[in-house]
Amino acid sequence: MLRRRRGGRRDSDTADLNITAFMNLMVILVPFLLITAVFSRLAILELYLPGSSNEPVEPQDLTLQLEVTVRKHQIEVGDRNLGTLGVYRNTEDGYDYEALSKKLAEIKKRYPGKTDVAILLEAEIPYDTLVQVMDRVRIAVSIDEVEATIVRTDLFPDISIGDAPVVDGGA
Repeated sequence: MLRRRRGGRRDSDTADLNITAFMNLMVILVPFLLITAVFSRLAILELYLPGSSNEPVEPQDLTLQLEVTVRKHQIEVGDRNLGTLGVYRNTEDGYDYEALSKKLAEIKKRYPGKTDVAILLEAEIPYDTLVQVMDRVRIAVSIDEVEATIVRTDLFPDISIGDAPVVDGGA
């Protein structure tokens, strides 16, 4: 027995796809995404690994190798070759970022071509502290009272991050 289908036999014509609207969307969307990808690149801060401090250095090759060491109770500014240039103990409000900024501005005046610095952190230093130190190391902010404007000056934008050397006796 042959069964009869309900509704009879339907036409099996294939429908044409209209992709014009989709193509119009892609023509607008692809350039927009490419343009915004370039702007997102500007928000990324490139960091470098510090070099080894155990490498032998020729006396004529001694140049400033600036290091900012963040410890639990202080921030130290120093040169890898010459030693400590300044120690800034914590105040009641926390780290003394203002003194750090002043010292880095002085160093930049003496070495205007210097752009790199290594930030060395002790274990368990909060991330917010790292960000604050990086901001102070990269840019100096001052107020021009004559023109009543804020002046931003680049200090050391090429930042390397590493672990601080362990101090005997716990600083």
